Amino acid sequence: MNYIEYIIIFVILIIIAIAITKASKKDFKLDANKLVEYLGGKENIIDYEVNKSRFIVSLKNVDLVNKEAIQKMGAKGIVEIENQLKIILGDNANQLKKYIDELN
Repeated sequence: MNYIEYIIIFVILIIIAIAITKASKKDFKLDANKLVEYLGGKENIIDYEVNKSRFIVSLKNVDLVNKEAIQKMGAKGIVEIENQLKIILGDNANQLKKYIDELN
């Protein structure tokens, strides 16, 4: 009888772990849409690429960028050089680029 109780507890813990994992995953499509919006819209973006953990974007008008919102979105840093931004996003940079590619 004890084995059945342990099996039931184990199954419940697995279900809870799966639920927590799914709830904590970021919605990258939503983040990609927000990032494009915070960069001044897709018409403001000239070009973009990913270099390791950095999302590098060339813009028509850097003044349209909402840097504070990008920081709140989880960016670890933003470097501005002329009309280019280097946004440090960490491991998620490649996945965000993929979703932004799909938006275009």
